[in-house]
Amino acid sequence: MQTFNIDNAQTLYRSFVPVPEKGILRSVLITIAILLILIGSAGARTLLDPTRDGVSFTNSVPAHCLAAHRVGKIELAVSNNGTIGVSYHPGSQSDWFTGQPISHSCQYPKGSNIVYLFGGAFWIGAVVGRDTLVSVGADGWQQAYEMYPGEGVPGEMIYRSIRDPNSPYYDDAVSEEDYISVYTDTRTDGIPIDYFGQPHQPLNIKVTQASYAWSYSYAEDFVLFDYKIKNIGARTLQDVYMGIYMDCMVCYDCFGTGSFVDDHTGFLHTYPGEYGDCIFEDTVFAAWIADDDGDPDLVHSDGKIHPCPHVTATRIVRTPSTKLNVSYNWWIGNGSPSLDFGPRERDSVGLNKESFRDFRTGGLGTPEGDVNKYYVLSNQEFDYNQVYTSSIQVNDPLWIYPNQDLAEDFADGFDTRYLLSFGPFDIAPGQTLPISFAYVAGENLHIIPGNNENLLTNPNAYMANLDFSDLARNAVWADWIYDNPGIDTDGDGYYGEAHTCCIESTIVAIDTANNDTSWAYDQCDSFFYVGDGVPDFRGAAPPPAPAFWVTPAEGSIRIRFNGTRSETEEDVFLHLTDFEGYRLYIGRDEREESFSLVASWDRDDYNRYVYNQTKRTWMLTGIPLTLAELRELYGDPELIPMNHSRTSPYSPPSEPTTLVYFEPQDYNASEFGLPGSIRKLYPDQPFPTSTNPDSAQAEELTEDGYLKYYEYEYVIDNLLPTVAYWVNVTAFDFGSPESGLISLESSVSLGAQSVYPRPHGYLAGTSDGSVLVYPNPYRLDVDYREMGFEGRIDDRGDDRVRVIHFANLPARCVIRIFTLDGDLIKEIDHNMDSSDPNAPHDSWDMITRNGQIVVSGLYYWTVERHNGEVQIGKLVIIR
Repeated sequence: MQTFNIDNAQTLYRSFVPVPEKGILRSVLITIAILLILIGSAGARTLLDPTRDGVSFTNSVPAHCLAAHRVGKIELAVSNNGTIGVSYHPGSQSDWFTGQPISHSCQYPKGSNIVYLFGGAFWIGAVVGRDTLVSVGADGWQQAYEMYPGEGVPGEMIYRSIRDPNSPYYDDAVSEEDYISVYTDTRTDGIPIDYFGQPHQPLNIKVTQASYAWSYSYAEDFVLFDYKIKNIGARTLQDVYMGIYMDCMVCYDCFGTGSFVDDHTGFLHTYPGEYGDCIFEDTVFAAWIADDDGDPDLVHSDGKIHPCPHVTATRIVRTPSTKLNVSYNWWIGNGSPSLDFGPRERDSVGLNKESFRDFRTGGLGTPEGDVNKYYVLSNQEFDYNQVYTSSIQVNDPLWIYPNQDLAEDFADGFDTRYLLSFGPFDIAPGQTLPISFAYVAGENLHIIPGNNENLLTNPNAYMANLDFSDLARNAVWADWIYDNPGIDTDGDGYYGEAHTCCIESTIVAIDTANNDTSWAYDQCDSFFYVGDGVPDFRGAAPPPAPAFWVTPAEGSIRIRFNGTRSETEEDVFLHLTDFEGYRLYIGRDEREESFSLVASWDRDDYNRYVYNQTKRTWMLTGIPLTLAELRELYGDPELIPMNHSRTSPYSPPSEPTTLVYFEPQDYNASEFGLPGSIRKLYPDQPFPTSTNPDSAQAEELTEDGYLKYYEYEYVIDNLLPTVAYWVNVTAFDFGSPESGLISLESSVSLGAQSVYPRPHGYLAGTSDGSVLVYPNPYRLDVDYREMGFEGRIDDRGDDRVRVIHFANLPARCVIRIFTLDGDLIKEIDHNMDSSDPNAPHDSWDMITRNGQIVVSGLYYWTVERHNGEVQIGKLVIIR
């Protein structure tokens, strides 16, 4: 069925309407093109084997699915048609698994509404017999979508997660949020001809795409993608090149301000990394895109400034061969040939030394048609950073001289996209080849105010003032998660590549004739920086968050939690149980920044710093140890760790030449039951005979089957009954202090539960089972919003955030509000699970069933139970 989707039209018009020069764009509104999109079928969500080969890919309606990675700091939408983001998804813009709307292709940080991506797509080209063919998820300009999932259940996206071993989504999970898709390029029906009038010719490939995301502090800024490309045709695909195409729109309120036309791109090969006392150049190898200045002063339609100072990038982490040609091409897509620009090598120069290719579109940028796309995939060109466009000289030996009337306009940012590609290799019939890449974000690229003034006059200074440190760090971590350094995954004895870092060096000989110097080193350390080449897709993880339950009480919330898994589960990366403690949070909404710490408990343990005589420095040693473990280690029953600081170190009796001092690992708030602290529900319960509840004794278990030894409780008092509170309990570990890995904590926002405290007088009201309504009367002349009782983070007007609350409700009932004349003005079907802490609560937004704002006056309300019993009461609204 062909359906017009008005929600997609605004965000997609850039693909089909030529973008004029920026000066024109900022003063003229562009007419939004109408986009006809294909609505995919929406069958049941299910778990399937993504490697299945018996899938029938026909020309019927494909099962288009869209989902958003939201578990980390970066929020990224992925689809099952070879594209990334919402802009090239030809179906509903609701999350396939949660039903939540997905407004942006990529937000960073999550919830900021700062956009860092318009859309991305997988490209693959090959020589098949005498034909040069390319299949793309999307090309960003023509309406070319050439990869499709199967129809019905076999084509649907799959979800998996490592969060809960008891979940049906746990088996074969890799990350906290796995999305797995299968699609092919075999569909020909309904695909329009290309720019040159040629129909789509499939390569006959099947792609199994998996994307992985984590919430951990070192992995929250990227999503890893893993592709398996299978030749399902009868002919060998020769000279195959694959690429990742990214059109990365960077802006807030992009279409209201036109600020997507000041983006620019570049390539970051390496960045300095510190390891102990040594500095090495880390391989980053990432194509990046960012706003030209981060919009520090741009006022948007809401009258506010929303800067976008960050950067996103694509890093390839695995290819089918270690020796492949890599190309990085960027261009500005525009319907006007003079504005459709991209760096191009001169005739017969560069690595390929091939003749200059005329794209036959009138422009130098957008490649249209299979032959031109294949050329860009395979040209071995590494374009200069966009900022240098106006610096290319007329006699440059490699690059074509840009149009000087437009060069500065291109250099200071435009509507830019890039293609990062590699090859060649062959794929025989039935053969499957892997590729993996990371989509990475980094904070605070723009840190120098006014740096944009250097962009045209001194591009070298401009680039030097950009801070790529966070992007580089995250890109390196993405590579390490993909393939853990120093881990022999396949057991063949190879652990990866290592650096040797030597300090305290001394010159022992100088050979002036050969300009050679010999050094001697007193101390050298080695550390792995590359894995064994076998993918791991894993990293150190925080302990699992405890299971927890909330119970509302009068002006308070009781939190019960059980930490059996938190305290006993081994970290699969560190191979030890590294549980350190718990933290409790409360917030007025579910955004991470809204949560405040209300309680914390952690083990009483200490880090040890031992003085290294050779390096003449203090070194953190081993994992944190408890007081009992320290006393046993040093054979000193009188040791008091906190009596020994850096200025007053400790000399163990058995090692008088050793100097040690201690620091607490966390707060060392290890006592239970103090006022305002976490308490054990069963303080006298001995350690269980088994940490597996299924094997424990009956007397060791709670009524709902949890181990009593790990049961805890906390009560939060003095809360308002008219607002919902979000609460969460996290678990954290001690990290790996020796290797510099900070303590990891389970997500503050994921898994949070919302609950309304009971109103005061609730206990009295429950004696006869009566329902309470509050505030009653409701006074329209009182600014409840300003007082924090309603509409706290809602951007709607005051009349649209008013709330009257109903408490002490049965879990299943119908609430009705009537005028004095008996006219029904609102009916609320209250149907909740009795175990839900909010089951006794519901609210009315003071909007009638006809969508009108209620007027002041006296009203009747009724609550009808499922057994037919009815309660009746009055409420008053006063203006």
